[in-house]
Amino acid sequence: MPYSPFDLSGKVALITGGNGGIGIGMADALAQAGADVVIWGNNPAKNAAAEKRLSAHGTRVLVERVDVADEAAVDAAIDRAAETMGRLDFVAANAGMGEGAESFDTMSTDLWRRVLAVNLDGVFWTLRAAARHMVARAKQGDAGGSLLATSSTSAIHGAPKNQAYAATKGALLPMMRGIAVEYARHGIRANAILPGWIATDMTARAQGNDRFNDKVIATRVPMRRWGEPEDFGGIAVYLASDASRFHTGDNFTIDGGYTIF
Repeated sequence: MPYSPFDLSGKVALITGGNGGIGIGMADALAQAGADVVIWGNNPAKNAAAEKRLSAHGTRVLVERVDVADEAAVDAAIDRAAETMGRLDFVAANAGMGEGAESFDTMSTDLWRRVLAVNLDGVFWTLRAAARHMVARAKQGDAGGSLLATSSTSAIHGAPKNQAYAATKGALLPMMRGIAVEYARHGIRANAILPGWIATDMTARAQGNDRFNDKVIATRVPMRRWGEPEDFGGIAVYLASDASRFHTGDNFTIDGGYTIF
């Protein structure tokens, strides 16, 4: 038989923040590889556009408006997704916000807590609920599953004026390693991705800044371009697939060489 570990037929993938940016880049590739897809997003118009785009691949698509900063909403939405789709094989906690301050010493407590609620609490609640589902399935003889968190190169760089964002992204790395070790006995893997400068709504201001493009993208990024959402399709398919069944506790830096240069 031909080697076909990247065929995701029969698998169900859930991506938070899946209606745009890196999330839709992952969701689109997963659907093309045969997975049924669940996406969460807060913007109704973007949700509708994402649903239309993903449905064109011929797989089942479930789109919901879910606030990942709401613990009860996350738990209920995971239960609905598992019941509606029959199972969850791959869950990517990708939703996030990047709000910064004028300076660290003027950063408000409200902003700090708002960023933590989405970027850290939301990931914790999403992956906790997903792990519960996967463990219950494993105990019924159907072991396996893959959990992914979207971190950032801000986790390992200095991020001036954006310490709240960087703190959340840094915290995800030990969280995922701990999940990887604890749940490996159930066949569940846990990994993180660290995107660099990616062309999404979050980086729109920087994309329009000629000085930033000249000094950073054209000079500091070895590949000399912005990353695109589609650049995350391959890693999503790999981590959702059986090709990664022994790959866990890792950090994947996807930044065009920015971090090593």
